[in-house]
Amino acid sequence: MKKTIFACLVSGLLALPAAAQVNEIKIVGNGQIAMAVPDFRGAGGAQSYMTAFNSALFEALQNSGQFRMVPKTMMPLQVPQQPMDLKPAPTPTTKGSGNYLSDWSSPPANANYLAFGYTAEKDEQFVLYGWLYDVTRQDMTSAQIIGKVYFGPLSDDGAKKVARDFAADILAIFGGKGLVGTKIYFVSDRTGHKEIWSMDYDGSNQKEFTHYGSITTFPIISPDGTKLAFLTYARGIPDIFIHSLETGRKLPFYNPRASMNAPSDFMPDSQHLLLYSSAGGGYSQIYLADLDGGNLKRISNSRSSDVEAKVNPKTGADLVFVSGRSGLPQIYAMSIDGINVRRLTDGVGEAVNPAWSPDGKHIAFAWTRGYEPGNYNIFIMDVATREFTQLTHGAGRNENPVWAPDGVHLVYSSKRGRATEIFTMRADGTGQQQLTTVGDNMKPVWSKASN
Repeated sequence: MKKTIFACLVSGLLALPAAAQVNEIKIVGNGQIAMAVPDFRGAGGAQSYMTAFNSALFEALQNSGQFRMVPKTMMPLQVPQQPMDLKPAPTPTTKGSGNYLSDWSSPPANANYLAFGYTAEKDEQFVLYGWLYDVTRQDMTSAQIIGKVYFGPLSDDGAKKVARDFAADILAIFGGKGLVGTKIYFVSDRTGHKEIWSMDYDGSNQKEFTHYGSITTFPIISPDGTKLAFLTYARGIPDIFIHSLETGRKLPFYNPRASMNAPSDFMPDSQHLLLYSSAGGGYSQIYLADLDGGNLKRISNSRSSDVEAKVNPKTGADLVFVSGRSGLPQIYAMSIDGINVRRLTDGVGEAVNPAWSPDGKHIAFAWTRGYEPGNYNIFIMDVATREFTQLTHGAGRNENPVWAPDGVHLVYSSKRGRATEIFTMRADGTGQQQLTTVGDNMKPVWSKASN
């Protein structure tokens, strides 16, 4: 039992308008808003970076899960570059040219919204003039939702940054959250030792964070995004270390005297830590401690291994955790004081790695239900009703799901060959993307964007 769980275990605004405009819009529904994003053109030195810009903008909006992206083959041939290129209503001879709002809202595009604009080089910077229009409206003034200028370095990375800033503003209009600035921390053995690494949400900018030259694993992130806790054998025994993500320095933490200590989750205040430890002798149990390890309080009391406790981010009063008290490892829930214990999974197969959604209503977890022991897939459960949905279906061994800050995406590990790699997907199982390719990579966690 113990072996099974631990192994699985821009800065300015346009003169037209004088300020960025945000009008009240009707949200059609998640994934039902038809968004047209034609390729933008670049002038001067910006032209060299348009492939990077156009790909980044389209992918950021598509991967958000908020929109149904209009295929570019269904768009009008003429694409506006600025508002003066658009007119409210066509004549019979000009209909379909692309210069009218109705050209975009009518077949074959059938769009609700159009993102358009152009880029240029100015003072050795990459500059975007970007607009978002509601093409279902007839009044040109009310049709404009966003009009803004964005700046970035004159490079592929600068073009991508500008595109993602524009996409983040579009997402904000619809109540969505962009992933720009968020990071994924994970375990990788690519240097010969298991260390904690970091990368951007799209798999770029992969960097080694710890350098202990030992087994370092089970990372967790504080809700405020400033602290990283993990288990390491750097001192020859399994201990909990905490590092500041702002300075990279190790913070003081007193480990209980035990044969095994591992971090489980930060409390919502980011000042207290849930952990599981064999400090009581025998099986590991769940404990709560101050950020420095003081005031250790035991929460669970069972004659089995209780591990992987995760606190509800909305209430701070409810936990889900993994226990073998009924045989195979299953997911249980209880209050923060250890009472009202109940089993959430039905006892079929092995269920591990629970993770709360940001809204505190759902958990993602790994389950062998319907498959051979050890062949995990990712599921989501509504905790109130205990209704569950399977997201992966036998494509490798899928484990350790964790929600993105936007509540729309999940990151997880999957072994689909010789190596275990990090993947992301939307919370309905679509849009799977592989982020790592070197070594074995596992146990990802997703950090909020830094301020």
